Amino acid sequence: MNRTLTALVALSLCVPAAANVPPPLDLAQRADLALASDNHAYAFIEGLTTEVGPRQAGTEAEARARAWAVEWLKQYGFENIAIEPFMMDTWVPGDIAHARVTGPFAQDLEVLPLGNSAATPVGGIEAEVVYFRNVDELRAAPDGSLKGKIAFISHAMSRTQDGSQYGFAGPARWVGAGIAASKGAVGAVIKSVGTDNHRNPHTGGTSFPDGITPIPAGALSLPDAANLERMFARAKGRPITLRLEMNPRQLGPKESGNVVGEIVGRNPSLPPVLLACHIDSWWNAPGAFDDAAGCGIIIAAARSVAESGRPLRTIRVLLAGAEEVGLFGSTAYSKAHLAEPIAVGIESDFGADRIWRFDSNFRETNPVLHKKIASAVARFGVSSGTDVAGGGADLNIVRDQKGALIDLQQDGTRYFDLHHTPDDTLDKIDIVQLRQNVAVWTQVVGILANEETAILTGTPIPAAPAIMQSN
Repeated sequence: MNRTLTALVALSLCVPAAANVPPPLDLAQRADLALASDNHAYAFIEGLTTEVGPRQAGTEAEARARAWAVEWLKQYGFENIAIEPFMMDTWVPGDIAHARVTGPFAQDLEVLPLGNSAATPVGGIEAEVVYFRNVDELRAAPDGSLKGKIAFISHAMSRTQDGSQYGFAGPARWVGAGIAASKGAVGAVIKSVGTDNHRNPHTGGTSFPDGITPIPAGALSLPDAANLERMFARAKGRPITLRLEMNPRQLGPKESGNVVGEIVGRNPSLPPVLLACHIDSWWNAPGAFDDAAGCGIIIAAARSVAESGRPLRTIRVLLAGAEEVGLFGSTAYSKAHLAEPIAVGIESDFGADRIWRFDSNFRETNPVLHKKIASAVARFGVSSGTDVAGGGADLNIVRDQKGALIDLQQDGTRYFDLHHTPDDTLDKIDIVQLRQNVAVWTQVVGILANEETAILTGTPIPAAPAIMQSN
């Protein structure tokens, strides 16, 4: 921490400081300082990924992450810090994941199991593969047509700034295995839902309809999926066979939990500003982008606002657990706190690259506040959007309350190169872009936390965007 920040922290915590220390910076100056030099968010990401690493929901590693986050919040002056536990059905990936084309072009493929999928028998399964270019082709397959076969489900995802292609390609993972199982398949493999060219499969959750027994399901790396597609083009009608072996398992109910902490406002009776992220990750990566970065951003921004003076409203941070495997933390938090009004909710869960657009769901119902925020963040290169904000995955409580939401849209161009892969590591964090996030969040949160009037919304809030419905 440099001398200026040390002095500011001392002042904000009412610690006596030297007489020549300048007065605290105002909100805009704090935001500008964050842009120039903030390292708190990076320090959080570095610490969590180094000292805890991968944080699969419901496991001992996720519990260590909660304890680690509690100590961090204490160190940085948060109050009312708590772990709020809940129980969840817990799936773990096992330690075997093999896929091999056995004919006619015999070779190994890189594969990872999908969350909630079943294990193969010991030694694996071997069956003919049926290729579907997308989920719609799979849906159109006759009932029973996949009996005894393995479905291979592809897609044509491309990079976008707003991440909208996730909603287009995501069903291959979200529902593909379940549809294949309902048509008799003994297994399924998908082209990873991602945009990189590394031999790293992108894992993530899948689901099975009620009454359908889960089957073994895995994600192939994008280069291996492309190779399999070329095999089908070259086979000229000859059957392609695949041997698949994986040993994930269900552990039954295990404890997860949410971590909460507050910067208590001058008027704690006012509904708080809720800042959300998620603390868990998949087992195959330390989750620097997804979502250690988001937690680092919201904590750094909350502290930055406090260092400009105690805000009117309380700022509450929610580090949700078990997001990746089904938004269990978000659901549990809403169930436990639904009767407690939230002024406005914001989430950071789309990496650490620059914020480029601001949306709210009160653009029409509170245009003065919307314009005030838009004007304040314009100097950081953030435009004012016209979409109705739907909020992030861990803001169920705000959607359930039909409350005010803000989306600070991050640049997702490279997000799906890293998403749910072993490549989601600390070295991918761009410190300049990370600081821009903290600066924008500082400005926005500071305005909201000092808003005296109710932040009302009469605009219908849409369901969580497709990009947020499943991870």
